[in-house]
Amino acid sequence: MWYQHLSQYLLSHGFKNDDICPCIFIKHYLKEFVIIAIYVDDLNIIGTSNAIEDVVAMLRCQFEMKDLGLTTFCLGLQIEHLSNGILLHQSSYIHKILKRFSMDQAHSIRTPMVVRSLDPSRDPFRPRSSNESALGPQYPYMAVVGALMYLANCTRPDISFAVNLLARYSHDPTRRHWIGIKQIFRYLRGTQDMGLFFTNDSMHGQLTGYSDAGFLSDPHVGRSQTGYVFLVGGTTISWRSTKQTLAATSSNHAEILALHEASRECLWLQRLIGHIESSCGFIGPSLPTVIYEDNYACINQFKKGFIKGDRIKHISPKFFFTRELNDNYINIQPITSSKNLADIFTKSLPASKHWLNIPSLGLRRLSELMS
Repeated sequence: MWYQHLSQYLLSHGFKNDDICPCIFIKHYLKEFVIIAIYVDDLNIIGTSNAIEDVVAMLRCQFEMKDLGLTTFCLGLQIEHLSNGILLHQSSYIHKILKRFSMDQAHSIRTPMVVRSLDPSRDPFRPRSSNESALGPQYPYMAVVGALMYLANCTRPDISFAVNLLARYSHDPTRRHWIGIKQIFRYLRGTQDMGLFFTNDSMHGQLTGYSDAGFLSDPHVGRSQTGYVFLVGGTTISWRSTKQTLAATSSNHAEILALHEASRECLWLQRLIGHIESSCGFIGPSLPTVIYEDNYACINQFKKGFIKGDRIKHISPKFFFTRELNDNYINIQPITSSKNLADIFTKSLPASKHWLNIPSLGLRRLSELMS
């Protein structure tokens, strides 16, 4: 009811809204524009100075409100306004959960997860065996996973795979899984002030995507891992690491499933960005989004057509929806596995490879930016 009342008021005063982003309202007139991002009764107002002043005055006429000034803290997210850009981080939130789970004095490590063994019987994160005991209620496993998921979904894509993997065992965790949780905390202890840095010229960058799959990432149930990431101006804006719901019969099959998910996300991002740009008066050329993929067989199938060979004739045609988008909406390009930024979302990496991906994802430390 509150949303309906607020949205009707904004729409009646010239704001535009779209179903693809129902909590974003935009108004553009002459050379001025203003964007209102709504979360329940918290409003973040972005735009030109004169337009912001007019909108604040308009809202005061109808609603009792407080103007808290420049946004520096919102829903656990901290915003650092620096001379060369904005850093979005959650150092206070990390400090809070480290202290809550008695890990605030832990020694730091360089990766959120150890490199897993290729032998399923030696995998430290395998399901509980019959001779192992489950964790007791004194271990708040589900509470920890929930706290880490919020962090992995907002500002820390570097822990997404580790959190996704350990969340699968919330119903039946063992001490091995609890050690994995503590490893994530130790990693966060040493990277507490790390966040996503958006430079002043980020808005001039094009949307770019990376897609990857970890074949049989979960060998215990025969499932692979989907990973994708999208960046604008060299900084991550959307990412995902999730176990595939279908059993892929080959690495090519797994890559097709991952690219299908990435292309769906790409379409939504294109529409969202296009809606914001057109509503604010920033109309530029609409170019296909480049999505990088490291499986050449998969790329050829999407570019040259779906050929029903013996090895792929069982794959549902719906997963080749991406082919219909090729050239007009997306442009699939090859890339070596070592340079595929989505690799960090499909497997646990050694420290050297892990830290090669960190700056490429737009992750920076506040201490480095302030020095």
